[in-house]
Amino acid sequence: MNVVIAGGGKVGRKLVEDFNNEGENVILIDIVQSVCERVEESFDVRCVNGSATALETLNEAEIKKADLFIAVTENDEYNALCAVMAKKAGAAECVARVRNRIYFKQLDFMRSALGIDLIVNPEYATASEISRMLRFPAAINTETFAKGRIELIEFNVGEDNALCNHAIYEIYKKYKIRVLICAVQRGDDVFIPNGDFIIMAGDKLHITAPHKELTLFMREIGVIQKKLKSVILIGGGRISFYLAQLLIESGMEVKIIECDMKRCEELAENLPKADIVYGDGTDRNVLAEEGIDRVDSLVALTGIDEENMIISMYAQTRNVDKIVTKINRLSFGDLMERTGVYSIVTPKNITADMIIRYARAMKSAKDTEMVTLYRIVDNRAEAVEFIVNKESELTQKPLSQIRMSSNVLIAAILRNNKIILPEGGSTISVGDTVVVVTTKHLTTLSDILA
Repeated sequence: MNVVIAGGGKVGRKLVEDFNNEGENVILIDIVQSVCERVEESFDVRCVNGSATALETLNEAEIKKADLFIAVTENDEYNALCAVMAKKAGAAECVARVRNRIYFKQLDFMRSALGIDLIVNPEYATASEISRMLRFPAAINTETFAKGRIELIEFNVGEDNALCNHAIYEIYKKYKIRVLICAVQRGDDVFIPNGDFIIMAGDKLHITAPHKELTLFMREIGVIQKKLKSVILIGGGRISFYLAQLLIESGMEVKIIECDMKRCEELAENLPKADIVYGDGTDRNVLAEEGIDRVDSLVALTGIDEENMIISMYAQTRNVDKIVTKINRLSFGDLMERTGVYSIVTPKNITADMIIRYARAMKSAKDTEMVTLYRIVDNRAEAVEFIVNKESELTQKPLSQIRMSSNVLIAAILRNNKIILPEGGSTISVGDTVVVVTTKHLTTLSDILA
């Protein structure tokens, strides 16, 4: 696949890295020469210095050969114009990052009127991910498949956990609850486990099941699943705005602490059901006054990683049940894990994942359609959702008779709104939704074959 990316900022560099790692032919366009030089030094890609709104620049980037053009500069209008120009100049598919809340209300119209194939709003995508984390507070991270019917949670096994030192088949036999342990991270190692795999303290498990069964399983193993009723959001930026809307709709009490008075006024006008507080969310006295000792959850969303980390660590000392931390620099992720604050969101990664998912779907074969892709276990494994469109060598045959690659696990099958956690005698049929967890890069369901 030939990919042209306009904008060498955080998201642009992440996309260059990801597409380069997947073996795609990548060309970056940036108006700043030094950005081009840094990217060329870091990655094996070609860079074009210039404006992606100029036909001369687009032609130099071989736009007519581009299977995918992506505009991720800091300017919404510039991204939209770049995408329109690239499409008219010959790019097959175009993606634009658009962040303005006003544009967000009219994305369908913009896609139709401008001919842009995908418009990505990083802040809304991040807010949606945080909302899922707060819905299942015992989990580190939560992803959903099949329009929310199937959930995949990341869960840390403590020393006193009932799963410790038990083989997976023993766990299934004892609890008799329809869940599937589909990936395990142990230190730097990643496993797609079989039934004989023994769970140990410190493992990170990725478990898939319907929400009801996951909740029941957590309760059975002694993890109390307390429903969150109140949250404090530190920082009143775009993510906080979208997140507050989602949480208020779900019935939670939302308080936003923001240090800019003008922004507080904007939030108060647009979020009448939220409690907007003008103050410094890094000040423990402010946090005490605003009830950090009484709140169920806290989300640190300032624009400074170090502030978010400090706020989160302080909230942990106040025994806040669920803490989510926004971090832009991945190097801080390991540090946060060592403090015990596990739920971390990185907007540039979320944006890149959405675009990579779209690109993989473009390449997906006609017998299966890729719907969803999540990179899990520190990006060393993937959970991928496919819809089976026609008969193939995978259909109407027991899974036990299909030679699958190592480190591939079929985690769930959705058929006629019924969720099947696969066994050796299970089959795949046309119309099924199939969720696969693997350390391979998949573009079609047939890629699971050995």
